[in-house]
Amino acid sequence: MPKPRARDLGLPFPGRPGPFNAITDVAGVQVGFCTLTDPARGMRTGVTAILPRRETSPSPVWAGQFTLNGNGEMTGTHWINDAGYFVGPICLTNTHGVGAVHHGVTEWMIETYADWFGREHAWAMPVVAETYDGILNDINALHVAPQDARAAIEAAKGGFVAEGSTGGGNGMIAYEWKAGTGTASRGVTLAGQEFTVGVLVQANHGRRDWFQVLGRPVGRLMPEGAWRDREQGSIIVVVATDAPLSALTLRHLARRAAMGVARGGTPGGNSSGDIFLAFSTAHPGPMPQAAWPLISRSELNQEIVDPLYLAAAEATEEAVVNAIVAGVDVAAVKPRGLVVKGIDTAALAALFAGA
Repeated sequence: MPKPRARDLGLPFPGRPGPFNAITDVAGVQVGFCTLTDPARGMRTGVTAILPRRETSPSPVWAGQFTLNGNGEMTGTHWINDAGYFVGPICLTNTHGVGAVHHGVTEWMIETYADWFGREHAWAMPVVAETYDGILNDINALHVAPQDARAAIEAAKGGFVAEGSTGGGNGMIAYEWKAGTGTASRGVTLAGQEFTVGVLVQANHGRRDWFQVLGRPVGRLMPEGAWRDREQGSIIVVVATDAPLSALTLRHLARRAAMGVARGGTPGGNSSGDIFLAFSTAHPGPMPQAAWPLISRSELNQEIVDPLYLAAAEATEEAVVNAIVAGVDVAAVKPRGLVVKGIDTAALAALFAGA
């Protein structure tokens, strides 16, 4: 049985979540996992796949990217920053798994978009991002393989999204508690239309004494088991929406996810890779080609999108807490003897009793 999520514990997060309170509340978005766990081999890692659309021919996914602190990797972002779009899945894994996952996604794209690659001078530039799981996983053993990326993509589905030690989040830690994958969503009414903003995080960041939930100093109130003396982690945040936004506005939306992370208390340490991507599922269509001199699509006016920015910040804040409350105790591979605890959800709930 999955553990209670943050709202189930009575934490009064603001905003209007979607039916699953997950990134999959954005219509068409699917999430899949390949989770690799074998304590005898020091293996606790995996791959998370996010499919903006399940499709058999490539189409641009309009996007914007922002980096708060660059001690990490998200491939394909140079092209996103220049062209305003990417093609194919997004995958999250560990630091040393980026190459293997990139290989696996490339294979999947070549096979899935076979007609395109067979008749065009096409290229694959997958989006693969990472955080470091070398405390709970023998990262130098290179456990992640190309087929694991493909397995995560094939497992992708809509609806409920498992949190905590799933996929790429399997070996991750946040605020010195076991954490990993977390997700949340918000519904927004804008210009008389309903839109959804969904977030998925791979949370692996923060020191205990920094941790705040809805403005309360939870880390200082629950210090038991803290073990770090400096920031050594990272966070990846992927924001999805069905709102029709320009690439510039999507970059601004990605920046607001950073504000949601900051609500949790972290200032973004020097060793932290804090990297954010926002995409829109609006305007699916064929790949841009020089044969089409004029491309026309509608976009929401930047002057009215503040509610989307707020939704991204709120959903990111909640997704991080969801990743943490899903955590369970896990023994470290390095240093030996350390056990990274799952947060005491009863104690956390008690801090908000009657709120």
